[in-house]
Amino acid sequence: MSQTADPIAKQSYEDWHSRYEVDAESSTPWHRLVKAHLSGSADLAEKRVLEIGCGRGGFACWLASQRPSPMKIVAADFSSTAVQKGRQFASQRALSQIQWEVMDIEAIAHADESFDTIISCETIEHVPKPQKAVQELGRVLKPGGRLLLTTPNYMGIMGLYRMYLYLCGRPFSEEGQPINNLMLLPRTRSMIAGAGLKIKVIDGIGHYLPFPGRPPIEVPVLNNPRPLMRWIAFHSLTIGEKPVKP
Repeated sequence: MSQTADPIAKQSYEDWHSRYEVDAESSTPWHRLVKAHLSGSADLAEKRVLEIGCGRGGFACWLASQRPSPMKIVAADFSSTAVQKGRQFASQRALSQIQWEVMDIEAIAHADESFDTIISCETIEHVPKPQKAVQELGRVLKPGGRLLLTTPNYMGIMGLYRMYLYLCGRPFSEEGQPINNLMLLPRTRSMIAGAGLKIKVIDGIGHYLPFPGRPPIEVPVLNNPRPLMRWIAFHSLTIGEKPVKP
C-alpha cells in the first residue's frame, strides 16, 4: 500500500499541515544537519535537485535562495495542502526555479537518473514501506549524485522511552502522525546500501530526556564526542552516493 492509497492517512496529513505555518528559517535539527553537509558546488550549483517530503516548503525555498543556486528544484510532498503553502511562500519571494508537485515517495513520478541531488528529511519513517521509498530515491538519482536522508534514530534514550510506552500499552506518535516506523541508524544505512548507494557520511545530533506529558529536555553536552555520540543521537543524517557506471 502506498501513501496515497490510504485515504485516512492522507487526510491526517492534510489536516496536520493545515495547522502549521511555513518554517521560513528551516531551523529544525535535521535541516541544520543537511545544511552543514551540503556542498554548494557538488550538490547545488547548476544541479537538478529533488526535495521530497518537502512539507510546507521552507527548506526548498532556502535551497533556491543559495548562491550559486540550483538549476532546478523539484519540491514534492504527498500533502496537497503542504505543497500549496510552499508554492505560495515561494511566489511571495519570487523563487521561480522551484517546481511544486504532489507526489508519493514510494512511486516517484520521474524517470530513472533524473536528479543530481536528492534531499529527504524525516519522511521515510512515515510511509508504509520505507525500503521501497529508499529504492525509489536511488532509482531517480544520477550516477555520481548524492542522497541526503534524515530520519529519527531510536538507538538512544528516545528509543528506550518508546519501548517503555509500548510495554505500558500506551500509543506512541511523532506529533500525531499516523505512521511511525521504528527507525534505527543501522537500518537506515542498510536501506541506503540496499538501494545501490555507497555510504559517504553519517552524522547525528540531539540527545533528550523524555518526560510524560511534557516536551523532552535536550541535553546538548551529549552531542560530543561527535564520532561516538552520533550513533545514538536522535536526529540522524546519512549521505549515500550513487556509483558512476564503468
